[in-house]
Amino acid sequence: MTDPDTIETYQAVADEYRDRNADRTGVEELVERFLEAVEGAADGDHARIADVGCGPGWESATFSDHGHSVVGIDLTPNFLRAARDVAPTAEFARMDMRSLSLESDSFDGLWSCASFLHVPREDAPPTLEEFHRVLESGGIFLLSVKHGEGEVDGDVYETDERSFTLYRPDELSKMAEEAGFTVDSISIDATQTWLQLLARA
Repeated sequence: MTDPDTIETYQAVADEYRDRNADRTGVEELVERFLEAVEGAADGDHARIADVGCGPGWESATFSDHGHSVVGIDLTPNFLRAARDVAPTAEFARMDMRSLSLESDSFDGLWSCASFLHVPREDAPPTLEEFHRVLESGGIFLLSVKHGEGEVDGDVYETDERSFTLYRPDELSKMAEEAGFTVDSISIDATQTWLQLLARA
């Protein structure tokens, strides 16, 4: 999330966003796939996970509940405040995903669900390189973005100034591979709305 208007929208509608999206059953299967891959790749059951674009912290809490060390980052202050309540054992920081203030080769997994899609397309390749940098060799990367072409504006809230970048499967796979990832799978959900990529550093 890098566009100031997008950040301002989320800051203004943080409570409404939480009410609208509190039901996490839609991402349960994705979370399970990610955790299974991370726990299989990490040494032992304790992994270090970066939740990039953590929002109100729902998945950060889930990862923490599984015994993992979690660092959640976001640019919306109201989301970070909520996340600290939802996932009190995780660490949180206000940070731009395009330039992560995180050590190289320091995470076993990186989860980015419905957040990378706010990065302008021209900034997407170096952002993916940043994601690759902070992951250990073999670390697991899960990316979920909206499926399609071009860019669209938000239309959910009364004042919605969000901007979304859409991706095709071949485009996203190529971009991830050029950033250094090995793509394990890429799929479109049943609604044809979400594109989900699982890869390894």
